[in-house]
Amino acid sequence: MRTLGIQEIEDIALGAALLGAGGGGDPYIGKLVALGAVKECGSVTLLDPEEVPDDALIVSIAMMGAPTILSEKAVGGQEYKVLYEAMSQYLGKEIYAFIPIEAGGVNSMLPIAACARLGLPLVDADGMGRAFPELQMVTFTIGGIEATPMALTDEKGNSVIFRTVSNKWTEELARAVTMSCGGSVSVCLYPVTGAQLKQYAVKNIVTRSQRLGEAIRTVKDAKGQTPEEHFLEFSNGYKLFRGKIADVLRETRGAFNLGKVMLDGIGEYRGHTAFIEFQNENLLASVDGEIVATVPDLICLVDMETFHPVTTDALKYGKRVLLIGLTCFGMWRTPAGLELVGPRYFGCDTDYIPLEERCKGGLGHV
Repeated sequence: MRTLGIQEIEDIALGAALLGAGGGGDPYIGKLVALGAVKECGSVTLLDPEEVPDDALIVSIAMMGAPTILSEKAVGGQEYKVLYEAMSQYLGKEIYAFIPIEAGGVNSMLPIAACARLGLPLVDADGMGRAFPELQMVTFTIGGIEATPMALTDEKGNSVIFRTVSNKWTEELARAVTMSCGGSVSVCLYPVTGAQLKQYAVKNIVTRSQRLGEAIRTVKDAKGQTPEEHFLEFSNGYKLFRGKIADVLRETRGAFNLGKVMLDGIGEYRGHTAFIEFQNENLLASVDGEIVATVPDLICLVDMETFHPVTTDALKYGKRVLLIGLTCFGMWRTPAGLELVGPRYFGCDTDYIPLEERCKGGLGHV
């Protein structure tokens, strides 16, 4: 058990944006929401999963929709209370703590804000260990845990409780309501017991995000290494490409940000090109037409000078970036995990091959 204050939130936002694999929203927007809540209401207690009683009710809280819309629409002050009361009343039991549903610049931050404003602890775990675009794409689904009852509310005060026949149906119906509510909403879902949390959640993700963020913040203080070498070491990253953004195609469709980005190589990659497809999160990366990484492994772009993550909604022509890959949580590499989030689910015409196998002897890999 420990507390999360201002500096911890700054670092978590930065590290979680890296783990968001291009998605998860603008870390600056999420950070402002969390910092405002903590400054007004006090620091948040972070619990280790093993500290949670087995019979406690734990619920994920998040925003749903296109991150670019959230940056314009923002989050009001009453959503957390509406969600808490709706879920507690429906289940007939008080919520013991919240957890993030994913790692990302927004959805790692909103649970901190909710906990601060409601006086609840946050559990150091989530359901992805990264970010994915759809509600059913969590480790709890692999464990047979239902997404519903799920509470949804918008900033205007509209709210609804879902009960669905499958987690995929939760995604379909909630996505339709999200579009009707302007493209982004706040949700509370996947109620689990403390015992289920310990069995199926990705543990210590908040701490990992914080350590990554701290390392990015101090990357240029490394002794005996270049900043790039230090970044790759502390992130356990695979260097895939270095280039300048030459073109970006994007659209918002069905409350998703979809698109492609093209990189022209620089430095040792001059004369080569890279191509990345995304649906909120980066899905597939190829270099000179050869696939070098796919979901569920993490495909991340970072600024070449600061090593700050570059989200898909912040891609701009001319920006110089480093393309890296990070290995995913082991549960995603199982047959059940790949059925949920493998490349073929997203329409990519390739089987999943682990990042470390694709990168053996690859161009410029460190």
